[in-house]
Amino acid sequence: MIHRRLYSLDSLSPGPGRPTFAPNLQQPRAERTSPSSALAHRNLSAVALKGQCRPLCFYDFLDLGEVEDNVRQARTCKKSRRFIVDPELAKLVAQHLGPDLHSAKTVVIECNPGPGVLTKTLINAGAQRVVALESEKTFLNDLQALEGLLDGQLEVIHCDFFRLDPVWGGSDKPPVMFTDKLFTDLGITEANWMDDFPLKVVGIVPQRNERATLLKLAYALFERLSVYRYGRIELNLFLSEREYMTMVAPPGQMRHYRALSVLWQMSCHIELLHKLPNDHMCLVRLRPRADLFSAGLTPANASTLMVMVKQCLAKRKEKLINKLNIWSPDSGSKLLSEMGLPEDILTGHVYPGQYLQLFQLMDKSREFTQSWLYEEIMENIEKEGWG
Repeated sequence: MIHRRLYSLDSLSPGPGRPTFAPNLQQPRAERTSPSSALAHRNLSAVALKGQCRPLCFYDFLDLGEVEDNVRQARTCKKSRRFIVDPELAKLVAQHLGPDLHSAKTVVIECNPGPGVLTKTLINAGAQRVVALESEKTFLNDLQALEGLLDGQLEVIHCDFFRLDPVWGGSDKPPVMFTDKLFTDLGITEANWMDDFPLKVVGIVPQRNERATLLKLAYALFERLSVYRYGRIELNLFLSEREYMTMVAPPGQMRHYRALSVLWQMSCHIELLHKLPNDHMCLVRLRPRADLFSAGLTPANASTLMVMVKQCLAKRKEKLINKLNIWSPDSGSKLLSEMGLPEDILTGHVYPGQYLQLFQLMDKSREFTQSWLYEEIMENIEKEGWG
């Protein structure tokens, strides 16, 4: 299915209805440039020397193309996907990634660049290392050709970031890639969780199974699996406005407050970078908390916390004490008293930090039993997996 609707760029659009995202669009490859140079002064094309093209130099700007041409290129994709096709939106995204793009330590992983409008913009903005993970063969030739013209600023790999580590019944359709192999090939090593980690991921979360994808990322974060095994990786993702509202929903907002809300608010600083109101899309930064694992939470016991949160938020108008008495028999009143919470509080009125504190108290309690946990874990493995 090919979506025909294009996204407008709201306040940045030079005219009404100018497209920025396009379904089934792709992004071209990017070229590297001096951050202080003006875009208009850079030359896109390689100069022919003795019948051959010289490598693009640091001061060659990449042509980002016209929106209409980018749209046509993007529509060659056979799958239902969205891409950034408006250079103005691509420049906005690059600006939000910050000045540390210019650092040689910063690695930017771009998810499914397609025509490469954002890829080129990142290189033009001075990005030292961009890794383009493209799952569609349709776009690989052009991306790899651009890679060959550059001097190491761009690496193109045939895989899908959102389908890394296909285990537990997940999709193993090509291109299959595991994080360990990917990061080893890229020369990326594990970092201490408390350290700043100069790796940024940027992309558009697939519309299909969007919430399941966000939950899988949250599970990987808490258990320090997949990409989070390597450190506090920063995500800069376009989400639907609906899922963003769920992610940041406060307690008491029963329509939106769910397990997804608690897990992401508990684990990350969430920042809205830009909103496309006409298209109901949000660019959101998710930066893991450095102190997440400093108060008794570990990757080993995090699965228990996640199941507890999921069970509590399944029925947001149920009394929390009822759940506590199931998990830790006859200890509900004592636990709530220790936390200073009323006995009639509903599960949908408990803050993310309070759920973490509650888990820590339960984990230390002798009465606490995990017998309720295992059926839920098996259900997660069968239904959600990693693919």
